[in-house]
Amino acid sequence: LIHAVYVSPFVWFLLRVLTGISMVSIYTVAESWLNDRASNKNRGSVLSVYMVIIYGAMGLGMFLLNFSDPLNFQPFILISVITSAALIPILLTKRKAPTFKKISTMSLQEAYLSSPFGMVSSFFYGTIQSALFTLLAVYATTMNFSIFQISLVTFLLAISGAISQWPIGKLSDMYDRRKVIIIVTFAAAFFALGMAQQLNEPVALLCTSGSALLNFYPAVAEAYYSDIPLVILSADRMPHRIDIGDGQTIQQVGVFEPHLEGASVLKPDVSHATKTLLQNPMQKLLPFDATESEITKLQTSIQSYNTKEIARVLDLSIQRKGPVHLNIPLEEPLYGMTSIALPLEGIDSKKTKQSQEKKNLNDIRKIWNQSKKKWVVIGVLAPDSIHKESMDALCEDPSVVVFTETTSNINHPKAIHSIDTLMASLELTENQEKESLRPEVLLTFGGMVVSKKIKSFLRTHSPSYHWHVDEKKAYNTYYHLDQHFVQSPNSFLKDLYVNSSENQKSDFHISVFSLFQKFKNKGKPYLDQLPFSDLNVLTQLAKQLPEGIQLQIANSSSIRYAQLMDWPQNTTFFCNRGTSGIDGSTATAVGASQINRGPTVLLTGDLSFFYDINGLWNNYIPKNFKIILINNQGGGIFRILPGAKDSPTYDRYFETIHNRNAKYVAKTFGFGYQKATSKWQLKRKLASLFKSNDLPRILEIQTPRKVNDEVLLNYFKAMASNSINTK
Repeated sequence: LIHAVYVSPFVWFLLRVLTGISMVSIYTVAESWLNDRASNKNRGSVLSVYMVIIYGAMGLGMFLLNFSDPLNFQPFILISVITSAALIPILLTKRKAPTFKKISTMSLQEAYLSSPFGMVSSFFYGTIQSALFTLLAVYATTMNFSIFQISLVTFLLAISGAISQWPIGKLSDMYDRRKVIIIVTFAAAFFALGMAQQLNEPVALLCTSGSALLNFYPAVAEAYYSDIPLVILSADRMPHRIDIGDGQTIQQVGVFEPHLEGASVLKPDVSHATKTLLQNPMQKLLPFDATESEITKLQTSIQSYNTKEIARVLDLSIQRKGPVHLNIPLEEPLYGMTSIALPLEGIDSKKTKQSQEKKNLNDIRKIWNQSKKKWVVIGVLAPDSIHKESMDALCEDPSVVVFTETTSNINHPKAIHSIDTLMASLELTENQEKESLRPEVLLTFGGMVVSKKIKSFLRTHSPSYHWHVDEKKAYNTYYHLDQHFVQSPNSFLKDLYVNSSENQKSDFHISVFSLFQKFKNKGKPYLDQLPFSDLNVLTQLAKQLPEGIQLQIANSSSIRYAQLMDWPQNTTFFCNRGTSGIDGSTATAVGASQINRGPTVLLTGDLSFFYDINGLWNNYIPKNFKIILINNQGGGIFRILPGAKDSPTYDRYFETIHNRNAKYVAKTFGFGYQKATSKWQLKRKLASLFKSNDLPRILEIQTPRKVNDEVLLNYFKAMASNSINTK
């Protein structure tokens, strides 16, 4: 009420101090009461409901701004009345207040020593939350938002905090609370990876010091091998506080090596917390008798160095398209804020990387034009990486066979898009003419190739020449790499086909492509009568998938089955093929869905999904996000590999059999849920899945565990049932 009587910054400052003390007292009493009534089995759930109510009420309270002009005194009176009314239920309660046998004080140092992780996390959370709640309305005002728009923006900030409280609180009752926090951090890394994957621009990840930083490593490795720009910003302890027994400290320098494009350890500030520094006998940053002018001079030098290092490392992430790490040592206290941006020079996010090497293609062109048998194998590429004109030039060349995969994001009618349809069938034939398929020249583009069978074939039937075209790196995947052209595919192909009339006359393309079509056509009757299985699920999905879908695919069986299908032409495909691990597939897909304007569908297996359910712990999942979960109760891909099956040792250590389902995972995270256990249900529920956009959904498809491997291998046998003729 006094706010309305005395409109003065000084008076309001004092009133805000008193209000803060009052609110902290109320929170402390309420939370200690709840903490006393709760047990370890339900404490997370109880406190999460409490936080949902607080954040929900805060969010709704923002709209009170619309009932009266904030410049009038009525809003202050309304708030006073509501606050007084809120006390009535507490005063009327018949429950006794908690009794404490012994009440003692605890210093900040004691609190820190009892729970370093909790105190540090709470500090950073409080700092970020306070800054957001304080400055968001100010920012909205400077952007000329209306009163309603300001209240809506602040409402969304509060309500987004409320949404995640219950699932995380519930899970913290079921599992170790420290592990829950760590797993959320792990998911955040892959969430950022998904955003960077779509933006093709750096996305920053911010982390406190200590072991939490290590949870980023799987995402850093994936970004490194998939050429995705990612910026890791890690807080660190001061150099003299490491390895002396302080909590939340590890050796953070070089922790992500060698999977980085660049890194820097920034120099610690000496003008911040100077008194604390000088009181520490272990520090070597400042002379203990340093004068103020010496400190200022040293700080100027440190700031100049740090600014240049930040610019250098960020530019490396942009130009090299990979992860970088900035490690930032900080001294307590950490309450300071700044609105002054660093003047980073030398960074141009619009600049395209120029070729470091432009070889004379005259000799290469001569070899290419004289060769009658040429293979082009295209691995992982972003959509539209190779122009249609370039693909036409390759596919119209009678001496060239082009092999693509779903992750190539290239769909050309004259390309072999299902490599294993050809390669798996060839493996099962006894025909001695496989040697006639050996290429004279192998030209490769893009990243990792999924098919193990084409790798095996080319390692056994080596080409005379292997050239890889990439602006960054070249892997010797087929054991015969002799040239790396550091330029874009479009630039290389333009130079290669400068005179297309020089193409060698050959029937190689027709011969190999006809063989591929022959195998494929022979397998169609088998596909038409498939039993309910993993292969049947992918076949049906490819038929029913709507146009314009972005398909994020998990590793292992999911991505391998996907290679065998005919997908709608404008489907785009993404998969973490850099390291080919199951880590973070869900979190990556959720992160990608923030950037992708169209619908995003995650196709995943059961082990990948259950391993990465932490990827669903956020408030940013769009309503048109869908998960198709193929649950075959274990690592079904191992049943396809040769070896003893269905023994206790195999079941436990290789296939990792389980009986889990996703029903309660969906319920926990607010997803719609459906389940299919037959061909008829699958067709009907796929149609329903793609029509529903009211909330994110999971379709769990439970296939028979012991049938899938036989169905797939019999499909390959059906395609290879006759001998081949490549003449």
